[in-house]
Amino acid sequence: MNAPSRSDAYLLPEGAQKVTYEKDTKISNAGKFTILREDHTMGNLIRMCGLTHLTNLRQLLRDPNVTFSGYQHPHPLIHDITVRVQTNDASSPVEALANSLDDLSTEFDEIAQKFRRLTGNSKDPSSFS
Repeated sequence: MNAPSRSDAYLLPEGAQKVTYEKDTKISNAGKFTILREDHTMGNLIRMCGLTHLTNLRQLLRDPNVTFSGYQHPHPLIHDITVRVQTNDASSPVEALANSLDDLSTEFDEIAQKFRRLTGNSKDPSSFS
């Protein structure tokens, strides 16, 4: 069969880096992150609103130092995304993306705690079967 292996969508090739950063040579304080083995799920989480706040703000653009953010999933059979970030002089794209991911992690922790509280289950969510 000519179909690609399903594991190609999520298993990182041996020796590959999950995230790489390339500084933009034409625009100051801008760069492109390539994230391997991710798709629209991660791209939208980074750029779209936080789940607990339900606002129209984008995650990266919550940072007042970010002037532009966007992502691209180049092709359905290529399981990588590129995230472009531009910041003002007070921050760097690397700091902005790191802060955005930290914020998302905090929001997911809050969602897990709220879920456990509302369901009366104090177990770790990873123990659900």
